[in-house]
Amino acid sequence: MALERLQTLRGMVDLLPRQTMVWQQVEEQARHHFHRAGVREIRTPLLEATALFARGIGEATDVVCKEMYSFQDRGQRSCTLRPEGTASVVRAAIQHGLLNQGHQRLWYMGPMFRYERPQAGRQRQFHQLGLELLGVAEERSDVDAMAMAWDLLGDLGIQGLQLQLNTLGTPEDRRCYREQLVGWLEQRVQQLDPDSRQRLATNPLRILDSKNNTTQDLLREAPQLLTTLGKESRERFEGVCQLLQALDIPFVITPQLVRGLDYYTHTAFEITSDQLGAQATVCGGGRYDGLAAILGGPPTAGMGWAMGIERLVLLLGSQKDATPPQVVLLNRGESAQVRALVLARQLRQAKLHVELDLSGATFARQFRRADRLGGRLAVIIGEQEAQAGVVKLKWLHHPPQSGSDLDMGEEWTLPAAEVSKTVERLLAD
Repeated sequence: MALERLQTLRGMVDLLPRQTMVWQQVEEQARHHFHRAGVREIRTPLLEATALFARGIGEATDVVCKEMYSFQDRGQRSCTLRPEGTASVVRAAIQHGLLNQGHQRLWYMGPMFRYERPQAGRQRQFHQLGLELLGVAEERSDVDAMAMAWDLLGDLGIQGLQLQLNTLGTPEDRRCYREQLVGWLEQRVQQLDPDSRQRLATNPLRILDSKNNTTQDLLREAPQLLTTLGKESRERFEGVCQLLQALDIPFVITPQLVRGLDYYTHTAFEITSDQLGAQATVCGGGRYDGLAAILGGPPTAGMGWAMGIERLVLLLGSQKDATPPQVVLLNRGESAQVRALVLARQLRQAKLHVELDLSGATFARQFRRADRLGGRLAVIIGEQEAQAGVVKLKWLHHPPQSGSDLDMGEEWTLPAAEVSKTVERLLAD
């Protein structure tokens, strides 16, 4: 009986070499971007104590109630594959005393896990890169964080962006507003969708973020948090808006943009792209001044955001061509194959991008493959060249504009000992 062919689990996706090129572009751009901004990378475990996320995300949230990959380990401890990055970063900062060393500017990147319905740009194993600024409470840090997100997306060439902005005020502002909102919604409970009715008792602010169109139509008449803010919160939000204007970053105030847990304060934002359809959000974040204390640390201001790398890759296009090799090393015959292996290593040690043809096919087929790869310069070794101690060179694509010893389409023979220096010089022209 034939064995069943094994495949990935639903929502777990292989990244094939062509797609990985785009991922590497995003990762490299992020590293350069954060380095220029004085932000240091932190790496936390994939597996954490379940209690970290129950506290750090909230026991009443869908993530904790329905979506986490949790299990008992052999020591009967409840463990969870991390569903997001912020709680782990704050936990690490507390555990290792980083909060006692002044404010921290940290970034992370890696896989997260949520058991939800897979769709374009959203899988059960997904990847995020994120920023966390710890220990600074001023509105300037809010704008600094948002500007880094905006500029990174710009550096990546993402188009059709919009920054949506709101303020959650202080816990006291939200308590007063929650009472008004709950009272207003209880009089209209039959008009709410089932999920929003459940949230009315557990986390009413999240109703504002409902994706149900009927509920959103109803909410247009609901009380607004902005009208219940205290003087200090209003002035802070005005300061954030003025700083964004000073940086020439356009934004839209969006009252429905909320974070439902009490440790979130003041600024909340999302950056969307009009090229993603229903899953428009590419970055989301906000201020979470109460989180460190909830996780057992000292009261610490915090501001951060996360981007989904899958969605960035969708925007950038997963069919981006690989970088073509500078040199394609064509070879045929027993002695030639050995010589080609040695030469390929020498050229790679000279920091050149070299593709060694290992097929043993005819030179005609090797040339066709080299052309498809987009290789710039062919180095050719057959048995005759190997025995004579020479190689042949031939431009395939993009010869130098002038000053080259070798014209396009022309083959040039030279001693094998001179190949490495000659190729370096030709490609440097």
